[in-house]
Amino acid sequence: MKKKKGIAILVAILLALAGLAYYASIILSSTGKGENQNIKLGLDLAGGVSITYQVVDENPTSEEMNDTIYKLQKRIEAYSTESQVYQQGDDRITVEIPGVTDANQILEELGTPGSLEFQDPSGTVCLTGDDVKDAQPATVSDDMGNKQYVVELTFNEEGTQKFSDLTSAHVGEICPIVYDSETISAPRVDEAITGGQAQISGMSTYDEAANLASNIRIGSLSLTLEELQSEVVGAQLGSEAISTSLKAAAIGLVFIAIFMIAYYWIAGVAATIALAIYSTLVVAIIYLFEITLTLPGIAGIILSIGMAVDANVVIFARIREEIASGKTVRTSIQTGFKKAMSAIIDGNITTLIAAAVLGIKGSGTVKGFAYTLAIGILLSMFTALVVTRLILNALYAIGFKDAKFYGKTKERKSIGFMGKRYVFFAISLVIIAAGFIGMGVNKGSGKGALNLSLEFVGGTSTTADFGKDYTLEEIDSEIVPYVQDVTGDNDIQTQKIQNSTQIVFKTKSLDLQQREALNKALVENFDVDESTISTTNISSTISSEMTSDAVWAVVIATICMLIYIWFRFSDIRFATSAILALLHDVLVVLTCYALLRISVGSTFIACMLTIIGYSINDTIVIFDRVRENMHANPAKDADDLKEIANKSINQTLSRSINTSVTTFVMVFLLWLLGVTSIKDFALPLMVGVISGTYSSICIAVGLWFTFKKNFGKKAKTEKNAKKNKQ
Repeated sequence: MKKKKGIAILVAILLALAGLAYYASIILSSTGKGENQNIKLGLDLAGGVSITYQVVDENPTSEEMNDTIYKLQKRIEAYSTESQVYQQGDDRITVEIPGVTDANQILEELGTPGSLEFQDPSGTVCLTGDDVKDAQPATVSDDMGNKQYVVELTFNEEGTQKFSDLTSAHVGEICPIVYDSETISAPRVDEAITGGQAQISGMSTYDEAANLASNIRIGSLSLTLEELQSEVVGAQLGSEAISTSLKAAAIGLVFIAIFMIAYYWIAGVAATIALAIYSTLVVAIIYLFEITLTLPGIAGIILSIGMAVDANVVIFARIREEIASGKTVRTSIQTGFKKAMSAIIDGNITTLIAAAVLGIKGSGTVKGFAYTLAIGILLSMFTALVVTRLILNALYAIGFKDAKFYGKTKERKSIGFMGKRYVFFAISLVIIAAGFIGMGVNKGSGKGALNLSLEFVGGTSTTADFGKDYTLEEIDSEIVPYVQDVTGDNDIQTQKIQNSTQIVFKTKSLDLQQREALNKALVENFDVDESTISTTNISSTISSEMTSDAVWAVVIATICMLIYIWFRFSDIRFATSAILALLHDVLVVLTCYALLRISVGSTFIACMLTIIGYSINDTIVIFDRVRENMHANPAKDADDLKEIANKSINQTLSRSINTSVTTFVMVFLLWLLGVTSIKDFALPLMVGVISGTYSSICIAVGLWFTFKKNFGKKAKTEKNAKKNKQ
């Protein structure tokens, strides 16, 4: 590359950065303040609409309520993956949808939940809404080119067979669709429909088709519901959480920039520019794809920032090694990118596999986390492999050709990690055992093995009219301490009902004495009219089905990662060691939750997923170096194997530490500056980052070496040879 071309590339990249930075600043400055050019925020950050339904059916069973809640949850995810549905009292269900302010519009679009039936001409019910997988409005053209408005139906497997039987038996006849005993459509069957998809035509407008599709989608509920009340609620965390997170991110990025430039010199400058482009692109993509951002989503972004830095660190470490071996800077840059490619791709793809499975299989906050993580991974790979490379080559072209501009690889004493592997195993087992013992002690004392929040176990919702419009900050500082003293609950969720002076407190389940004490405290300390205080029991917002979805998503993701690692490394021992290292990190973080009694809520799932993504990426980088060294000098015996394992860890040690430092600082700043809920999320995440680094260096490779040494054809041959000698 010539000097002029290098200058042109740098100018173009800096202009692109300036444009992206301006665009991102507009988005961030208006987020939470206006409807135009802002990121959609979840209920915890921006508030939204709350709709309470009354069950019409008498004496609904627990199974019917749970089934209805789960199906409603799936319905409203069309508005936001962060929507919540929970039971209130014995026969009410509350729906909370973030990022919207018009309850009437939501009610109109969502439709009234009721019973849906597909009948034959004689009125016999042949299908119900349970058999419909999806229903969407559409615009099609007939044979004459005229526009028609239709509803496109997709049936599940059982529904496909039932609908096939119905239409086959009644070609040329009218088969009505009945909703709450009212015929909402009377389509004529033109032909037998056996493929599981059908169209309902005859609507005069698109809105009519949309309303019919909405009623069909929601008509598969187990219970009939009617609207009881709807309201706009304030944020649970609010603007303070957004501003502190942005402040933490800004300070963290500045620290990373200084660290990268100080450690990697010119390469660090290239990484800083690429990271700035990455950060602005993340903001733009989240806005353009209308992804709802919540606290778990912020977790995904933090993890992807760490991985964006990591990709650069892997590349720069390779470049330094090539320079140290005597190659020219130009050749070292080319070779460094080439050798780092496999580690970056394998590390990111394993995490991307997890994100994809979580996005497809998960629900609620798990989906939000998966989307932001996937975007971050793809953008981090692009900025590291394309943008950083362009900048580095351009800087080289304009004159930074001397090796001194890229730093030196410092000689350090080689550490014999494999000789200490049983010590590392023992330390991990002690920590994990302490966690299980702590959970046992907690359970025995009646506290519960883990401090489950009301999101998992449900609780009590108390609404009171304070006669004054408190800000969220005033609620947290002035009112919440009194509620905590009375209830003994340090994980209280608060909401403001918009355009009113009412405040909602969601706490753990309160008995009659605690309820009376809370009412008394509010009346005496805040002059609340006791007649305005109402209390109801609420179910968990994370249903057993959602928890099951999350668990299955993690299990499937883990299996997929295991298969990918097995395929890429052609050795099941690599895959097994990596998965066991992940399990180690999950158990260590679980120990943190158990011993420190940190509240386990929706962010618990996000925290665990973040740790899994971070740890697997770290492990893959080290395994990639092991694989490379194995190919360069195949091990002839156990001593050679030990030398390869130790050498690989030592070669990647600075990279592991540097990546951990930058990621840890980002999370630490969130903990230092964040509001209470963010602190409860950031603390175990810090533990996870440390554990992930420790397991990658001290556990994963140690397990691989142990498996490789004791299991396999070569291991058996060596054992037989020793026996023969004896």
